Amino acid sequence: MRLAVIIGSTRRGRFGPTVAGWLAHQAAKQFEVDLLDLATVDLPTTLPDTDDEPPPQVAVLAPRLAAADAFAVVTPEINCSFPASLKTALDWYYEEWHAKPVAIVSYGRESGGCYATAQLRQVFTELQAVTIRNTVALPCYWEQFTADGCWPKPSAGYEAQAKLMLDQLVWWAEALRDARATRPYKH
Repeated sequence: MRLAVIIGSTRRGRFGPTVAGWLAHQAAKQFEVDLLDLATVDLPTTLPDTDDEPPPQVAVLAPRLAAADAFAVVTPEINCSFPASLKTALDWYYEEWHAKPVAIVSYGRESGGCYATAQLRQVFTELQAVTIRNTVALPCYWEQFTADGCWPKPSAGYEAQAKLMLDQLVWWAEALRDARATRPYKH
């Protein structure tokens, strides 16, 4: 099964690649992982009319999203929401998300990104994707570095949270993949 891990932040000095690398390592035990960094995709921020051809950079990412059996979105929380770069990526695509499960890993201050997660659940529902119940929230993530600079500290407990979330994601990915193969999803 293929898992697309999406780094939702494009901000300089961002923490997303650290979290996504850690998550990809955890997920590689159960998935073939495709790491998608929105900072390297350079999606246009202006959406065209519905009948317009997508720009080349949008067309390049579409098959990678379509090939995924599941998604894991890594997002910071910025002003109680997720970043505009992630919303832009969600809005450029539609059918690529349909009837596929989504896991969310969020990070931020004390809330750990829970506000961003709640909003992403609403958006993915509109995109006809299924967000799984369990998430990984990373409150005050900067406090979880070890003395030698590694992240996260083993005592943080993030591995157990990720395992539960990924186990659920595998279940949903298999169930929805089988359902899509048996009966194409109609929208």
